[in-house]
Amino acid sequence: MKFALPFIVFVLFVFSAQAQNNETIYLWPGDVPGETGAKHEPVQTADTSGNIIRLTDVTNPAMIVFEPEESVKNGAAVIVCPGGGYRILAMDLEGTEVAEWLSKLGYTAFVLQYRVPGKQQEALYDMERAMRIVRSQAASRGIDPSKIGVLGFSAGGSVAARVSTRYNVDDYPQVDETDTISCRPDFAVLIYGAYFSKGPGKTLTPELLVDNNPPPMFLFGTADDNAGHSSLVLADALRGSKVPVELHFMPQGGHGYGLRKGNPAAEIWPGFAEDWMKRFVLED
Repeated sequence: MKFALPFIVFVLFVFSAQAQNNETIYLWPGDVPGETGAKHEPVQTADTSGNIIRLTDVTNPAMIVFEPEESVKNGAAVIVCPGGGYRILAMDLEGTEVAEWLSKLGYTAFVLQYRVPGKQQEALYDMERAMRIVRSQAASRGIDPSKIGVLGFSAGGSVAARVSTRYNVDDYPQVDETDTISCRPDFAVLIYGAYFSKGPGKTLTPELLVDNNPPPMFLFGTADDNAGHSSLVLADALRGSKVPVELHFMPQGGHGYGLRKGNPAAEIWPGFAEDWMKRFVLED
């Protein structure tokens, strides 16, 4: 036990140092809906395998802002949702590294620290609130309020799909005027998304309301991913509801690769997604 506390303090310092030049927006000004724990900074786990920063015990949800250079800024924004099985957040692999890539393309990116572990409903509250905050700040940040999307990985893809299909469901009590703003994303990019096929016989997860006018979606998955079936099921359901959807399904890549070099899927999907966003977001 004497080692545990200094270790946690150290790893939190390392993570903070990486994001020290980025603005942090805390989602909830007072009490956090559905949260019983006291507000504190997230805790980095001792597991750093794969050179990944894993955060857990999130009680004060927040967004880290990555602003593009003015010379490339395109007026669109993306909220990035890291995955981690609703247990942890793969904060750099599927968060900050992706936000840096998006900002270089001209997007204003927000990395969401939603609640974990084991707080799937509360994670949706955080996603909905994050969308409303970004839209409320659109004018001041030079963002088009009709070009705000989500990009999620694995469980983060689940959060992104849920807000995209349940945006008009009152999931938490209104906190302030921000909660009167729509939380519907204008587009969604779901990379090796999970939890889309939890219905009977691995059919569409019932809470995903694909007939509820979801935004256009881009899906990417691989055949050797245990969660790969999810992308196929969601794409088929969206097609049936006549929602614009583009699916890329590759033979290899596995799961949890982000956009780091060395994995065939990781090296392919960013180009496909960039092209899709140009067509469905920037040229719309």
